[in-house]
Amino acid sequence: MRLVHLLRGLTVELDLFGAEFAARNGLHPTDLRALIHLLDAARAGEVVTPGRLGEALRLNSAGTTGLVDRLERLGLIRRERDPRDRRKVRLVVEERAMELGQGFFGGLIGDLVTEMGRFDPAELATARHFLEAMTAVVAAARGGS
Repeated sequence: MRLVHLLRGLTVELDLFGAEFAARNGLHPTDLRALIHLLDAARAGEVVTPGRLGEALRLNSAGTTGLVDRLERLGLIRRERDPRDRRKVRLVVEERAMELGQGFFGGLIGDLVTEMGRFDPAELATARHFLEAMTAVVAAARGGS
C-alpha cells in the first residue's frame, strides 16, 4: 500500500503544480488538461479534432466548443482545416502555449531529469513499466483510455 500512497502523493503534487500554472495564466483546470492532451497528441503525430478532444476530456459538444473558443481567444490554440479533408477541423497548439509551459514547467522538468540521472537504465525501465501499468489500471477503472 505504501506505493499506492506514494503515487497518490505524487499525483496531488503534480495536480497542485498544474493548478498554479492554470491560475497564473487565467486557465480552468480543464483548459490545462486540454493543452496537455493536445501536446501529447502532437508529440505522437496524432491529429486532434474538437470532437476527439471532447471525447478525451469527456465533455459534451457545447462544453468542448466553449473550451476551444476560450483557448483560441487566449492565443493558445488555433483551429485549422485538415489539408487532406477540408471538411475536418483540427486543433493545433500555438507557440505561445509551448512558451508559457516551458517557462513554468521547464525548471521542474529539468529537476526531474536530473533526479532520473541518479538511476541506472534498468531501474528507469522498471519505473517506466510500473507507471505505464498503473496508468492503464486507472484508465480502465474510469472506463477510459
